[in-house]
Amino acid sequence: MSTNILRTADGWWVVRDEHAVLIDTKAVTTADLIADRQAVREAAESTAAGTPVADLAALSPVTTPCRVVAQMVNYRSHARDSGFTGDIPPTFFRKASGSVSGPGDAIVRPRHVRFLDYEVELGLVMAAPLPVGTVVQEGDLPSYVAGLVITNDVSARDVQLTKTQFYQAAGVGEEFTAISRPARGLRLLDARHRVMAEFPRAALGHHGYPQTSMFDQPELERLLRDALTLRPECELRSGAEVTGIRPHGAGPVRVTYRDEHGEHQLRAEAVLGCDGANSITRTAIGAAWENLRFEERWTVLDIRTDADVRCWEGVEQICDPSRPATFMRVGEDRYRWEFRLKDGHETVRELLALWLPPSHAGDFEVVRERQYTFRALVADGWHSGRVFLLGDAAHLTPPFVGQGLCSGLRDAYNLTWKLARVLGQGADERLLDTYESERRPHARHMIRLAVAMGWAMTGGQDGAAALRRRLLAAACRIPGLTAAAGRDLSPALTTGPLVRRRMRPGRRGLAGTLCPQPWTDTGTGRTRLDDLLGDSFTILTANAPTPSLNALAHSLGARPIRVTELGDDGTLAAWLRAGRADAVLLRPDRVVLDVIPTGCDSFTDTPAWTFLLHTTRSPRPRPRPRTARKSPLRSAAR
Repeated sequence: MSTNILRTADGWWVVRDEHAVLIDTKAVTTADLIADRQAVREAAESTAAGTPVADLAALSPVTTPCRVVAQMVNYRSHARDSGFTGDIPPTFFRKASGSVSGPGDAIVRPRHVRFLDYEVELGLVMAAPLPVGTVVQEGDLPSYVAGLVITNDVSARDVQLTKTQFYQAAGVGEEFTAISRPARGLRLLDARHRVMAEFPRAALGHHGYPQTSMFDQPELERLLRDALTLRPECELRSGAEVTGIRPHGAGPVRVTYRDEHGEHQLRAEAVLGCDGANSITRTAIGAAWENLRFEERWTVLDIRTDADVRCWEGVEQICDPSRPATFMRVGEDRYRWEFRLKDGHETVRELLALWLPPSHAGDFEVVRERQYTFRALVADGWHSGRVFLLGDAAHLTPPFVGQGLCSGLRDAYNLTWKLARVLGQGADERLLDTYESERRPHARHMIRLAVAMGWAMTGGQDGAAALRRRLLAAACRIPGLTAAAGRDLSPALTTGPLVRRRMRPGRRGLAGTLCPQPWTDTGTGRTRLDDLLGDSFTILTANAPTPSLNALAHSLGARPIRVTELGDDGTLAAWLRAGRADAVLLRPDRVVLDVIPTGCDSFTDTPAWTFLLHTTRSPRPRPRPRTARKSPLRSAAR
C-alpha cells in the first residue's frame, strides 16, 4: 500500500483522504525523510484526526539542492520536434536543481523566451545511488525508488531546441554560455563621451569561446552550486563559519568550524582558502599584503530597466577626471554602472542622467547598489604546507580590465591538478610549490595592468594625469595598436620547473602558453578538444609518435596524439608550425610544459620536470557523476 506525503514549512505529513497527520521526524531534506521510514510508518498508522489538507500550504516534496535527471525524446512527438528520425535510443540529461519549485510557486518566463511549453510528467524519487551500468530488476525497485511525484515540466522550447541543449553533455560551460552575453570589447570615452580608443574582442577566441563575456555573477554561482550537487564525492555545508585553521607541514590540517549545531573539528588532507579579502586562511599561514599602491572608493549600480539605453554591447570606460565611470550591459534588460565617489550625495537618477534621462517613467529597478574600495594587493605568501590561498584571499585587483574572477579561476585550475597528483597518485610534495611560483607573478602582472589602465583613464586631476590621457589618446591612433593590445590580456607563465624554454633571442615560443581549443571530429561526432583530452597530460605531435615519445607518455599517464588525426580545421597543426615545434607536452590545465623544437628529437629539459611528476601509485578511482561534465574554467579563466 502506498503512502501519500505532503511537505509544508512546518514539516512532513502523511495524507489520509482530506486530512494529514504530522510526521514526528527531524528530517529537513527529502533524503532525511527517506532514511526515517519508521516515523513515516508510525504517522501512517496513527489514529489521530489530523489537520485538514485544505488548511496546509504545500511545498515541493523534493528539497533542493538535488540531482534532477530527465529522459529526453521519450515520446515520438518530442523526437519529431527535435529533428530525430527512426529509432531513438534512451537518452538522459540533467536540469539544475533551481528548476524545482512548489505547487503554488509562480512560474516566471524570462523576457527573451517566446515559446514556453509545459506537460505533465511522472517523476521517480530515488532512494539509493544508481551508478551508470546498474541493472535493476523488478524485485529491486523498492530499494531504489522511494516514491513518485507528479510534475509540471515547463520548458523554454525556443531556447532549448535552437541551442541543442539536449545534445550537449549538460556541462557548466554550455550553461554559462546560456546566461552570458559576448562583449565586443572595451571603449575609452572622453568626458563628452566621444570615442578615444576601441579595443576589440573576438566573438570566437583562441580557446573556442568569446574572448569577453558579460554575465551576472550570482547566476554563475548558482550554476556552480548546482554542478556541485552532481558530484557524489562532494558535500556542501552551507551556513558554516570556519573559525580556526592549523597548518601542519605535509600532514593533515586541523580545521575548526561552527554552524547551527555548535562547534566542530575536522582533519583535512588540504585546505583551499577561497575566503576573500578578509581571509582567515591568510592569517593562519602568516601571510601579509604587499601593497601595489592603488586605492579608490567607487559605487556600483546594477539596474534593470526596459528603457532604450544607449549601449555599445561592450564595456565603456569614461576617462573623465571629474567623474570617471564604467558602463556595460550585463543582461537582456540589466545594466551596470560604476562611478568613482565624490564628496556629497548624488541620487541614482542623477548619476545615470547621461544614459537615462530623469524624465524616463518606464520600468526602472535598482537591483543592487554597493560601495567598494578598489585596491591593488598581493599576498606575500600563498601557502604553508597544504594550506593554500586562492582568489581574493591571495590577490585584490581594481576592476579596470575585468580580470578579478578570472584570476581566481586561474588559481583553481593551476592548483587542483597538482594537488590531485600529490594526494591521489603520490607525486612529489614539491610539485605544490609551483602553484605560488607560477600564479603569483602572473597575478601581479594582471594587477599592475589594471592599475596602469586605471591611472591612465581616471588617475586624478593633476597635470600629469591630463598628459597621460593625451598620450593614451595619441597612442591609440597608431594603426593596429588597439587590436594588438586587446588580443590576449593573459601573458605566458614565466619559466620554471613546469615551464621549460630554450633561450632564443626575440622568441618566447609555446612553453607557458595555452593550447588553442578547436572543435575536433575523430569519427564519433564533433567534440571540443578539452572534452576529448580529459584531465590528463597530453602530447600533441605533428608527426607519428616515436617509441621514446610513447614511453615518456606512458610514464606520465599521457596520451600521444598526432594532430592530423583529430579532424580539426588545421588550427593545431598551424599552431605548432607557428611555434616552430614538432610536439608539445600539455599539462592538465592545457599550459604547454615543454616543446620538441622543429627538427629535434627530444623535449627541451626533461630531467627538470620528470622528478616532480613521477607518481608512486595509480590514480584513485573517482565516483562517476550522473552526466559527463565540462569544465567551466576554460572559458572564464582565459
